[in-house]
Amino acid sequence: MKTILVTGGAGFIGSHMVQMLARRGYRPLVLDNLSTGHADAVLDAELVVGDCRDRAALDAVFAPEPVHAVMHFAACSRVDESMYDPHKYYDNNVAGTLNLLAAMRDYGVRNLVFSSTAAVYGNASNQPIRESHPTCPVNPYGRTKLAAEGMIRDFARACDLRYTVLRYFNAAGCDPAGRLGERHEPETHLVPLVLQAASGRRLSIQVHGGDYPTPDGTCIRDYVHVQDLCSAHLLSLQRLLDGCDSAVFNLGNGSGYSVAEVIQSVRRVTGRHLRVIEGSRRPGDPAVLLADSRLAREELGWLPRFAQLDTMIAHAWHWESVCDAGRAEPAAPRLLGAA
Repeated sequence: MKTILVTGGAGFIGSHMVQMLARRGYRPLVLDNLSTGHADAVLDAELVVGDCRDRAALDAVFAPEPVHAVMHFAACSRVDESMYDPHKYYDNNVAGTLNLLAAMRDYGVRNLVFSSTAAVYGNASNQPIRESHPTCPVNPYGRTKLAAEGMIRDFARACDLRYTVLRYFNAAGCDPAGRLGERHEPETHLVPLVLQAASGRRLSIQVHGGDYPTPDGTCIRDYVHVQDLCSAHLLSLQRLLDGCDSAVFNLGNGSGYSVAEVIQSVRRVTGRHLRVIEGSRRPGDPAVLLADSRLAREELGWLPRFAQLDTMIAHAWHWESVCDAGRAEPAAPRLLGAA
């Protein structure tokens, strides 16, 4: 069994990835500081509680046994927070990635799948966005991810590292079987926020800006199911292990939905009434983000299975309404320094 280190594997996307890796016959090993992740989201894998910025934590996962590849999800990812606390984002997203790359170099680990973001494009002039589009982030979150991409390319030239950078758009949905879901604290993603308003856990949903240059005035985003994201990561891993060259791919469905359309989908799927409050724009939010993912489909053979917004909403609603109260028992974490 090939050992795959998954940094941030207790988070939303990382935990889904760990579950998929285990089902496909890999041995996922999770490193997560649990600042935003949850120990009980690590299913069928070993959890080491530690931080990528801590070299001792990286030694604890790299030294005992060969690691065949790294999937790097660990990052701060809130656009609004990055605007008022850029230090946190440069420290975690840039310094953490630099430390990880140095450890990979020192331990001879040559394969990396990096979780990047459409935020590197900023206010793109062309929609849908291709990988060749100029990168001009408009917030610190996007700038730190772009800086990490640059470091990865530099290490690749110097250390024979092969990588796949996956720039994905808006992750949504959850494990269709209901074992895993989205559990950010505080929650900032639109779909779970609207579902919490539908379930009664939240009194209302606030729309941040109704005057964007879009058909209904609200932001348009390209939503992609978390399981489809993970399948692209798995294909990228297999491609690297087969000896293919480094690459950058967008991950999205190529069709956008506005905030108002997401709210309507939630009403349709749940049958619940929602109280909607109109608010002002958030700094750093582009009006439209749509992916051109043809390259991932052609080079990876990636084909999203859950492309319909109502399907993503239905899976997430199942977690919100039923499964959040009955999670699986957590894997026992390995403490640093323990045998």
